[in-house]
Amino acid sequence: MALMPKKQILEMFTIEFKSKRDIQAIIDDIESACAEYSFALLHHYNYHEVVASKGFPINRKVYIYEVCQAKVASMMLTANPHFAPFMPCRIAVYEEGDTTIISTQNMQMMIDSIQSKEQLHREAIGLFTALQNMMKKLKG
Repeated sequence: MALMPKKQILEMFTIEFKSKRDIQAIIDDIESACAEYSFALLHHYNYHEVVASKGFPINRKVYIYEVCQAKVASMMLTANPHFAPFMPCRIAVYEEGDTTIISTQNMQMMIDSIQSKEQLHREAIGLFTALQNMMKKLKG
């Protein structure tokens, strides 16, 4: 992994969808998309405002959403409390020039590590699939 280019490492650990939709249109749809895909929207941050309030303004809008499916979270934390630092699921929405990026962490390696726990594995795959489908819908 140390020999991989940094961009390839980042791509291995994240999943992103690029959209030509306006960032405001995407963030306006987050709440309804969460409901449609059975995610609870726990918190959200207008991160560009957070860092600006600390004296470090940035030249793009960045929104971070924390979402959860409580059933899967409960199962995961019961079986694998060491997964807690990766929870809840986060979705980032930010501007990159004239493109809006919707991204999350790639959970596939973590999901693969629990294959021996069949029901949890199935539920985690379902959650990850739903998360990606929600992001695709938001992309437009």
